Amino acid sequence: MAARSVMPSRPNDGDSDDEEISVLEQNRKISTQASVKPEYGDRGGCRAGTDSPVERPHGLGNELSAPYEVPKFPIEQIESKLLQVKDGKEIVKEPDLGTVADIEDEFYVPHFQRISATGDDITGVPIEDLTSASGMLVKALSIRQKYMRFSKQDFPQFCDRFLSAYDGTPVTKEDSGPESAKATIAGEKKKAHPINPPKMTGDPWKCDFPPDCGYKLKLEKGVYSVYKNEADHAANKAISYDVVDLETFVTDMQMICAMISDGPLKSFCFQRLSYLQSKYKLHNLLNEIRELAEQKAVSHRDFYNVRKVDTHIHAAACMNQKHLLRFIKKSLKTDGDVGVCKVGNKIMTLKEVFESMNLTPYDLTIDMLDCHADRNTFHRFDKFNAKYNPIGESRLREIFMKTDNMVNGKYFAGMLKEVFLELDDSKYTNLELRLSVYGRSLDEWDKLAGWAVSNNVHSDHNRWLIQVPRLYDIYRVHNSVDNFQDIIKCLFQPLFEATIDPSSHPDLHRFLQYVTGFDSVDDESKPENAMFDIDVPTPDEWSWHENPPYSYYLYYTYVNITVLNQLRAERGLNTFVFRPHCGEAGPIQHLVSSFMMCESISHGLLLRKAPVIQYLYYLCQMGIAMSPLSNNSLFLDYNRSPLPDYLMRGLNISISTDDPLQFHFTKEPLMEEYSIAAQVWKLSSCDMCELARNSVTQGGFAREVKHYWLGPNYRREGVAGNDITRTNVPDIRVSYRYETLIEELSNIFKCVIVDKIKK
Repeated sequence: MAARSVMPSRPNDGDSDDEEISVLEQNRKISTQASVKPEYGDRGGCRAGTDSPVERPHGLGNELSAPYEVPKFPIEQIESKLLQVKDGKEIVKEPDLGTVADIEDEFYVPHFQRISATGDDITGVPIEDLTSASGMLVKALSIRQKYMRFSKQDFPQFCDRFLSAYDGTPVTKEDSGPESAKATIAGEKKKAHPINPPKMTGDPWKCDFPPDCGYKLKLEKGVYSVYKNEADHAANKAISYDVVDLETFVTDMQMICAMISDGPLKSFCFQRLSYLQSKYKLHNLLNEIRELAEQKAVSHRDFYNVRKVDTHIHAAACMNQKHLLRFIKKSLKTDGDVGVCKVGNKIMTLKEVFESMNLTPYDLTIDMLDCHADRNTFHRFDKFNAKYNPIGESRLREIFMKTDNMVNGKYFAGMLKEVFLELDDSKYTNLELRLSVYGRSLDEWDKLAGWAVSNNVHSDHNRWLIQVPRLYDIYRVHNSVDNFQDIIKCLFQPLFEATIDPSSHPDLHRFLQYVTGFDSVDDESKPENAMFDIDVPTPDEWSWHENPPYSYYLYYTYVNITVLNQLRAERGLNTFVFRPHCGEAGPIQHLVSSFMMCESISHGLLLRKAPVIQYLYYLCQMGIAMSPLSNNSLFLDYNRSPLPDYLMRGLNISISTDDPLQFHFTKEPLMEEYSIAAQVWKLSSCDMCELARNSVTQGGFAREVKHYWLGPNYRREGVAGNDITRTNVPDIRVSYRYETLIEELSNIFKCVIVDKIKK
């Protein structure tokens, strides 16, 4: 390990600004006097050929002659001066105006203490093991690249660049469609590039309806095919969209599963992850005060007023217990005589429902609601699911937490609107609420969209994700479906129809403009046959009562999203991402299938047990939405959470709440989650702002919205994509993360490219 030497302390006995010589100016004077001798290595302040420091010029007072002498001016003041003084001119940090050319002409490299390993062999493993490990890692990255490209999900540009250099193919630039055209926001002055996006006015459900394109559909072996017209449909001549067939998927998955059990590769990845963690600790020791000084130099921006997105939260539990209790009491008082549910042939009013339970509004308490998770839910997912039933009554869950009931989900909509009002007050917090579509009937989508549109459930601070519970076995027992293909048909046929002819599902077309993707949910710890081969039955043949494996669910969801996204992109409509629950419990193979097919995941706890897949998640910066309070009640004690390790190693993690109804107590559950994490793990302001920035990049809000929140150039790599006036993440931290990641990728690709040239 070699590190740059720490800069000298500020001289001086005087208090005037003229006498306060910045550290940068001192170094410049020293280097000028020593310019006749070349610098040694990366030690800017050492004499050539030695480790001895350059002789200091006389006349500079208050130098650190002893290690314990305290300089007159605190180091925070020294560092803030660095940011303000350069060549005698004061630098004012302006918001990023989005002029891409400016960044390339005057690329800014932050000044901080860099840590690097020197020598020919810096990996610490034999060259044979390094060559073998690098080849397998590159193969895994190329597999993910293919799956992401087919499904039009995001794959990082730096990985694309390295893979293109390895394959000898031209680098694929971002498409110059309507999205990328928004990389700069119109206008010349700062007022044209505000921090806040313009508020939506008018009807949020008003949108254009493209004409019917006349395409035809066919569902065969669990995968939809699209035909241009009836003649092509009859001739079975489908549009040739790029899809991954089942055989290729099984082969790719078995290949990566073999990688994660390869001994030398496991050792290599574990060593690299340990190195990354140790390197971050050194970076923190040397640069923490510089990062803090950089944050202090930014006006009107701190952790409280940077944008944060709750990347994993369920709509049915997005309120806290007190909020739910107040809403139930208010509804009893105002709507007590409204018929809310049907029992037999009788319609019961809300008041009668509570009378049947021998309860009055006065009797209701938080303890009686019993929605909060406790020590009895640990490793008991069944008990946890029961906590969704207020007072243990599924009838109350149907009335207050469902979209499809006798009152058209009026109370659930009313509660969500109150949550949205609180978001308007907090201003900087945003949500991605999950709504359920079960796949039991073809009209589920239209009912859900009708609920949202008729009740006007919309907020600029929210986007929807659709969660699909993995409950085929239960549906099959109750004869709700005949085979697994019935679920796929109910999930995707309305979406294809609304894409081909939006006027056939008008409410669904309006609703889909605010849907960003799909989630797959259920208890991952259920026993299953995690691995399957090409002989597995196709969905039309899967008719027995056993639940399909996790990877089976993911593959058939992914492959239909792939076809749907290519069709929607062709029609100029928004596309969807796949962000399932994964790695909370169960087999490691879940993480393999999500690595191949999903843009990001929720939880990811099991990555701590699989160094190979964890290193792959790091290399391609795959998003992980972590919920430590949720995990603490269900699967893993808080003090054992891998979140701080993931953060130090540089994985792309964000903090989310999961279920505020079960786990949180305050009106701002996301801030509660951040504050507990900061206290327990001693996170700095820089750490928390980095997590907040990650949450925005992982979130499904439109790119034009993120241009306001993160800066018009946020898609660019490294420091060029960071606007500290919006994110409050120091350029030092962004530069460290980017340089470290590129160094890791370079080590791997350098080895395989050299090996390829030799062959």
